[in-house]
Amino acid sequence: MTMRVSLQHVFAGFALDVAFEVPAGVTALFGPSGAGKSSVIKAVAGLMRPDRGLIRAGDQVLLDTDTGINRPPHRRRIGCVFQDDRLFPHLTVRQNLVYGRWFSPDKGGVSFDQVVAMLGIAALLARRPQTLSGGERQRVAIGRALLSNPQILAMDEPLAALDDARKAEILPYLEHLRDQTQIPILYVSHSVSEITRLAGTVVVLGKGRVLKAGPVAEVFSDPNLSPWLGGVREAGSVITATVAAQDDDGLTRLHTSAGPLWLPRVDATIGAALRVRIAAQDVMLAVQRPEGISALNILPATVVALRMGDGPGAMVQLRLGEDLLLARITRRSAVQLGLAVGSPVFAVLKSVAVAPGDIGAPPITP
Repeated sequence: MTMRVSLQHVFAGFALDVAFEVPAGVTALFGPSGAGKSSVIKAVAGLMRPDRGLIRAGDQVLLDTDTGINRPPHRRRIGCVFQDDRLFPHLTVRQNLVYGRWFSPDKGGVSFDQVVAMLGIAALLARRPQTLSGGERQRVAIGRALLSNPQILAMDEPLAALDDARKAEILPYLEHLRDQTQIPILYVSHSVSEITRLAGTVVVLGKGRVLKAGPVAEVFSDPNLSPWLGGVREAGSVITATVAAQDDDGLTRLHTSAGPLWLPRVDATIGAALRVRIAAQDVMLAVQRPEGISALNILPATVVALRMGDGPGAMVQLRLGEDLLLARITRRSAVQLGLAVGSPVFAVLKSVAVAPGDIGAPPITP
């Protein structure tokens, strides 16, 4: 189910004017604070009426200000999950979950048992929210939203209040949710790692406008967007790989379209597909294949684009087999290496530079 969103609204000191169309799957709304991400979520859920707008989910029109259509929130079938879990403290986990079923227009969709199994909360059913960890509460909140049988899930920074350990705990469950249900998900986050693990499509917002929308790998590898993607230190790209071997020395060998890539042990079976985020600042470039260095990953590439920053830095976009890769180097290095569009180079990456949280399973393609 594709979704089309077009919104215009004037706030005090801020104007929202966005338009995008996205396919089924997980669509991430990304951008700095104040970019308009939460306003889009509220408008889609019917919690805010824009000055002008059109929201279409599949063949259903949720909002069309030109024709006067504005479905109330309870008729839009949007399951909302917010930064705070908003569970009822006086109810058990089971009762909180069943409460979501009361708002289902029918009894279709995923079953209670499916939700409990998918989110790993069977052992929590008799407990109350105040006895749960932050990650457990968010899993219950997601389950309650799922049991309302939504046609869309809207998740507004659901992991923002959790520490890194709790985020690592819940991300695999979100991957299961993405792959085991057919529910489109709008996902707001400030975390590049979260988005590159979960989303198939990303819409980058800045100052109330859409800067770029498209597949995650394409958008995050755009050197011109790095100032809007959390700054140059957060800039990075996503490549696809499959697990080729688990070596005896604790390294996992991945197969990429440009050659082998070794990483510290990845807990995945041989042949499993993975998506790996590589930070631009962790990529070095050489015009000749380097010898006698400790880095194991040396892959041939071609310069696709070069963006000189206002300061001493430069962003280089590379074609790495079938993937795109970003490298952050200095302007001086770019000049000394004579880099230009079409230049053949070697991308050098330390195995230990990739964090476990930047490795995940890609979305399943229908």
